[in-house]
Amino acid sequence: MSVAMRLALGSILVATLVLILKYYAYLATGSIAFFSDALETMVNLVASSAVLAAIWLSQKPADHNHPYGHHKAEYLSAVLEGVLIVLAAIAIFKEAYDALLNPIPMTMPASGLMLNAGAGVINGLWAMVLIRKGRKLKSPALVGDGKHLLADVLTTVGVLAGVALAYLTGISELDPIVAIIVALHILYTGWELIRSSVSGLMDEAIPDEELHMIRQIISLHADGAIEAHDLRTRHAGKLTFLDFHLVVPGTMSVHNAHDICDRIEHALKDHNPGMAVTIHVEPESKAEHQGIIVL
Repeated sequence: MSVAMRLALGSILVATLVLILKYYAYLATGSIAFFSDALETMVNLVASSAVLAAIWLSQKPADHNHPYGHHKAEYLSAVLEGVLIVLAAIAIFKEAYDALLNPIPMTMPASGLMLNAGAGVINGLWAMVLIRKGRKLKSPALVGDGKHLLADVLTTVGVLAGVALAYLTGISELDPIVAIIVALHILYTGWELIRSSVSGLMDEAIPDEELHMIRQIISLHADGAIEAHDLRTRHAGKLTFLDFHLVVPGTMSVHNAHDICDRIEHALKDHNPGMAVTIHVEPESKAEHQGIIVL
């Protein structure tokens, strides 16, 4: 089992434990804010299961119907997680509205606060693991899951403060108000996750800093060529796709031109092992006198 698969499985186990803690916190207090926090964790559990399935699918090798691989499956998982987050926010709005109309006094808040706080600590630690490992593995599904958990931690902190304030002041309406604030935060998190995932599905180019580094590598390792132009990039999961035109002297042999391409490709893959490079060789007459000048 790959590292990414083990992390995804770990997320399911963590989400199950945190859900149990948060649900018992809700039972102990009757707090709608705690209920909203538990509902978000239920979404985490469903989403973590989707992440596991997406990572398994994304790791399948390329085949006849998918010659570029299955890497975009992780973006579909992240989009699904975003949609589930939005649905959870809508459910919380409904519960909070009902609680505002019919406030319910909270009971035994101390045990509920401790349970919810413990769940928040577990989520926070696991979120940092997922984000760090997800970036290292270039897994948008793991990073998305980690960011969602981190948002969940911030939610838990706000919920704890709100519930404590509602109990100390005796103002029951504060509890559903906190739940509404939680729902708004969850709604924003879901929208951001959907937006970032759709950019991957739409073949968005890599960041400018990474593109600048790639241009430098091409320039430094294309000795013998004249220029490179029409450089295009896109990312799909852990893979980065790069293609460009390389202009060489018209009298250069195919063998020598191929050697230059190999040298550039090896340098690029040393920089980023998950890069698929396509180079189109052109004669000097096709030079545009712009783009990447060979040093």
